[in-house]
Amino acid sequence: MNWRYFALYGAWIISVIATGGSLYFSEVLGYMPCQLCWYQRILMYPLVVILGIAAYESNFNIKKYVLPLSILGFGIGVFHYLEQKVPGFAEIKPCTNGIPCNLEYINWFGFITIPFLSLVAFFLISVLLILSKSK
Repeated sequence: MNWRYFALYGAWIISVIATGGSLYFSEVLGYMPCQLCWYQRILMYPLVVILGIAAYESNFNIKKYVLPLSILGFGIGVFHYLEQKVPGFAEIKPCTNGIPCNLEYINWFGFITIPFLSLVAFFLISVLLILSKSK
């Protein structure tokens, strides 16, 4: 095995951790997801299955299917994080779900919020997929 396999398995493990964390925050801790959180979940949850199958079958051509999802998820995560941390940014697109998107359920070390965790997960998945394709 070379490092390409580890990059593919690493992307899958990150998607599993992100999905588990998302479900823990909502189902165990009772944090209600906002509209942007739902969009990020919609993009993350299928990655567990897609990357799991790709890792099992050592399918390195999965990049063309997963990379668009992870890049879009990263963009939504950045937008969501900016809504939380930049004053005046939240008025650009208010959430209509009833839960405000600028609500911070967690704020570890003054900058780690749920959207920050999401954007980091999508970023790492994207980087690992790009690395797994390189020869």
